[in-house]
Parts: sequence; structure tokens; C-alpha cells
Amino acid sequence: MHANGLILRNMKQSELNIAIQWAASEGWNPGIDDATLFYQADPNGFFVAELDGEIVAVGSAVAYDKDYAFCGLYIVAPAFRGRGYGLALTKYRLAYCANRNVGIDGVLENEKIYQRIGYKSYYRNRRYQFNALQSPFDNSAVKKVNATDLDAIFEYDRLCFPAKRDKFLTAWINQPSGQSLVYRKNGKVCGYVVRRKLEQGYKIGPLFSDNEQVAQQLLNAIQFDISGESVFLDVPEINKNALQLAESLNARIVFTTARMYQRGLPKINHQKVFGITTFELG
Repeated sequence: MHANGLILRNMKQSELNIAIQWAASEGWNPGIDDATLFYQADPNGFFVAELDGEIVAVGSAVAYDKDYAFCGLYIVAPAFRGRGYGLALTKYRLAYCANRNVGIDGVLENEKIYQRIGYKSYYRNRRYQFNALQSPFDNSAVKKVNATDLDAIFEYDRLCFPAKRDKFLTAWINQPSGQSLVYRKNGKVCGYVVRRKLEQGYKIGPLFSDNEQVAQQLLNAIQFDISGESVFLDVPEINKNALQLAESLNARIVFTTARMYQRGLPKINHQKVFGITTFELG
């Protein structure tokens, strides 16, 4: 219980739909299966602030392992903004994260607020929007992900993401309205990509690959069957080759975040990250 009657608590799984609906209202254009999928990352990592039985703020703090967490999905209901409820929930989420390194994709206008509660900015993530095209790709190397690929993909993912997230990735790769592709050369995984259906269009992420050429092949393949549709890709500025690839798509930047961490930039291979998974989960 907070001083002003605010109750801070874990979100029930059914309440995650509320958070996703709020995200849609904010113009975030969430994925149609996000409520179910996000929950797989950490069932204890979603929170609400409640006042007189009404949810007034939501937010996540997904603890991937004992060292790393990511906060997101942070929204205060418009009628309750400016009263400190969001900050109370943020402190509650950070307490759940304990001594982990915590990451966020912060909106730029709130960057200084996040810095005041211990975050430091490291780079920007740019959201690009473009229309899908049919472009050739090497279909001897690019294949749909199947169950036998999963262990190798989990291993590859760990080069690009600060923690193991096998349970989440299994759900993410196999999402009902999604598409997942892997690039193999001589039997070795050199990259993979996931696409998910949004309320409007599609979002690609993650797009992890050894180099720009492999990323291009995966990108061509993942948009081949949705030609003409609107597609979004969230690209880290820290990877110049990723920016170069995004700029070649005739894409426009529609949103930018500050990637921030509490305890330093994670030691991953940033040059393999051509598209992050989501702004909500890192």
C-alpha cells in the first residue's frame, strides 16, 4: 500500500490485455498475440498501480536471470497522470529487479527523468517503417525455423541478448500469427529473424545476423509473402551496418527511443543486432 491509498501489486495474466489495449490507445500498435507472448518472458514481471479498485498505471520489469532485467510497457492512464502514481510503480518495479542490470527503451522527452532514477543513456533505437517488397533471397540458406533449430537459435540469441530467454523465444518463434526464419551455412546458424502480426501491419524483431549480407537475405525472405504491407523494424544506432541496411529500404523513421541501462552496457555482440526484439522486452 502506497501512502495515498495506491495499491502496487503483480498483474494477473488476464490484466495484461488491459496493458496491451492501453498500448494500442497510445499508438504503440502492439502485436495481436503480445499479451500471451510477453507473459512467457517472466510471469512475475508485470505490475499495476490500483486506486479504489481501478487500475491507474501499468508496467513491466522482466527478470530474465539473476543479472539482467528489462522494464517497459509503462503507461499511466491519462486521467491519473502527474500525480506520482507512475513513479511509485516504477520504484516498485525496480525493487523487483533488485541488483540486476536493468535496461529500458525510454521515450526521449523523459530521458532526464530516467537519468534521475539511475539510468544512463548508451545509444538510440530508431523505429523504421517501410512497405514490404518481394526481393530475391537464397532459399537454400534461409529456411523456416523448426523444432530441431531451436537449441542452435537459443545459443545464437545469447550472443546478441544479455541473458538466456529460451522459454520466451520458444513462444515468440512459434507465435500463431508469426513467421520465423533461420539462415544456415554449412549447417551453422548465421542469423535468424521473427515477424509478428500487429493491429496494423507487421513488426520484424529480432533480426540477428553475422553481417549485413545475411541480414539482407533474412529481411528479403521475411517480407516476401506480405508484399505491400506496412512493416516496422527497430534498429540500434550502435550498429552502423544495421542503419545502412534500414536506410536502403526506402524506410522512414517514425519513432526513436533512448536505450538506457542502470549498470552499464551489456557485453553482447552489438554488431549482430540488426533489429531488436521489442521496445517493451529489450
